[in-house]
Amino acid sequence: MQKEILLGFLDQNRKGCQATFKNITEENATFRLTEKTASVGFIYQHIGETANILGQAFGIETNVENTTIGQSDTGTKYDLETSHQLIEQGYQILESAIKNISDENWLEEIEAPFFGKIQRLKLFSIILFHNSHHCGQIASAIVKGN
Repeated sequence: MQKEILLGFLDQNRKGCQATFKNITEENATFRLTEKTASVGFIYQHIGETANILGQAFGIETNVENTTIGQSDTGTKYDLETSHQLIEQGYQILESAIKNISDENWLEEIEAPFFGKIQRLKLFSIILFHNSHHCGQIASAIVKGN
């Protein structure tokens, strides 16, 4: 039952974020809520990079490089299709982890980038909350930003 619950959480996160992601366009990718906040395109790339880089702690290696974590948005234009692919790859990493990690191992501590030792389940939840948080920022920037 635990795998079904985690897959349900993952599915809800994916669908909820997709409702925002489908509204990202080349025209609004540069939108920012304020001058000091990151742009839609930067945040979109950041979500994908973060899911992949943190997802490596589940034992699935990627070649994703960090260009956004801990960085400021300098106006670099990110390819939206690449960002989309990174996000999908991140969701696939989490889905694979759910399917391949035994129920009892979700409470084990693992070594994770930026967090050090952390329970697998906690890292999983951090990634989902991170996605949701930034989706809210993107949605606000698209509606109210310029």
